[in-house]
Amino acid sequence: MVRPSAGSSADKEGEGEGTLFIVATPIGNLGDMTQRAIETLRSADLVLAEDTRKTRVLLDHFGIKTRMVASHAHNESRTVPRVIEQLRSRKSVAIVTDAGTPLISDPGSRLVQAVRAAGFRVSPVPGASALTAALSAAGLDTTRFTFFGFLPRTGRERRDAIALLGTLPHTAVLYEAPGRVAATLQELAAAGSPGRRCVVARELTKIFEEFRDGTVEELAAYYADSPPRGEVVILLAGAEPKPFNEEELQSRVRALREAGLSARDAAAQVSSETGVSRNAVYRMAVKS
Repeated sequence: MVRPSAGSSADKEGEGEGTLFIVATPIGNLGDMTQRAIETLRSADLVLAEDTRKTRVLLDHFGIKTRMVASHAHNESRTVPRVIEQLRSRKSVAIVTDAGTPLISDPGSRLVQAVRAAGFRVSPVPGASALTAALSAAGLDTTRFTFFGFLPRTGRERRDAIALLGTLPHTAVLYEAPGRVAATLQELAAAGSPGRRCVVARELTKIFEEFRDGTVEELAAYYADSPPRGEVVILLAGAEPKPFNEEELQSRVRALREAGLSARDAAAQVSSETGVSRNAVYRMAVKS
């Protein structure tokens, strides 16, 4: 029997029990704080904050006096049992990040998984997010997109991510530290995407908010001379489908099938790599 997810209307187990609230906070403009977020933080028994100094400024601004403790990537394993104990005592806990929506390239996933596994309710309090703010105003296709968060800084994982970004047929979104924007764009250009359309969004919702549009190569050159300030989101348009050689496609499908992939999985991977219709590749795969 499949049990309803904690927090659904059909779930009676969590009623009257403690709740973990995932509370989004402004990414720059305090006017983006929702009334529900204010009320949730005021009524919570405990607020978990990535950086208590930054969150104290926010809470003071809205007159919120709730007790606060630090919860970040380095102490999350110690935070989990403390939160579970609070919830068992029928208390409510709210988690916030420095700015935006918690867990989106920020710590908290281990906590949410543990709370749900323990049978307690997890409730989102939606609000600002740099991801959706940048995507909504960049002018790129939003039908489908992949969010990469912060890329690995070095090594094979970074090279693999850059290679994937170079072939992705739909919009990609990533966060980057301001001092690394030019280098990341240069890597993307070198990996085969110099002419791809790109948008760099920075200081979202703040006084100096900026969306700069150009090719990857153009923006790499611009930011090499003019390093950006503030929080940065890079948005990359999908790669144009390349003319394909049927023999090459068949060879790639055959190699994946020999490696143990099913016809369906092989078709999905080749379609992602080339932009060729998944159905067309699948027909090749079932013949391999």
